Amino acid sequence: MKQYRRRLNLLIMVAIVGAVIWVVIQTVQREDESPAGSIEPGAAAPLFEATTITGEKVRLEDYRGRTVLINFWASWCKPCVREMPLLAGVGTSSASSVETLFINVGESKGTVSDYMKAHEFSFPVTIDVTGRIAGLYRVTALPATFIIDGSGKITQAVLGEVTDLALLESWLR
Repeated sequence: MKQYRRRLNLLIMVAIVGAVIWVVIQTVQREDESPAGSIEPGAAAPLFEATTITGEKVRLEDYRGRTVLINFWASWCKPCVREMPLLAGVGTSSASSVETLFINVGESKGTVSDYMKAHEFSFPVTIDVTGRIAGLYRVTALPATFIIDGSGKITQAVLGEVTDLALLESWLR
């Protein structure tokens, strides 16, 4: 009986050690596969190609030489909804040389189209249903806003609602 218990205890210990080793290996592999943290200012903006809800192709590299504001958002995100008029106004002002790219994350074309009509927004919106583009930018929460200079470098990365127009305009200079 004692020998049986010893073998059972040894077997349990081996199983526990094996499970711990397996968990550590899996964790290390996942950390190697996925980038940590958000993209920092100074980094090159990841290039992407997307389609707007009206069918127009958008490629980030086509905006080279211009300042670009990219905003990741969703219609269910209250801070996204609150900041949208402020951000859209930056791109539509006549004195602005800033291009705005609004990228909806995870919603259908129909949902986004209905939202845009209901709020009488007319600026172009691309849809990132799978989150591929958001993944390139390491977006972990919405809203997320990136400002990219003419050379393709990220100059500002903001996770959360943008509320200060003066601060936003200073970032865009």
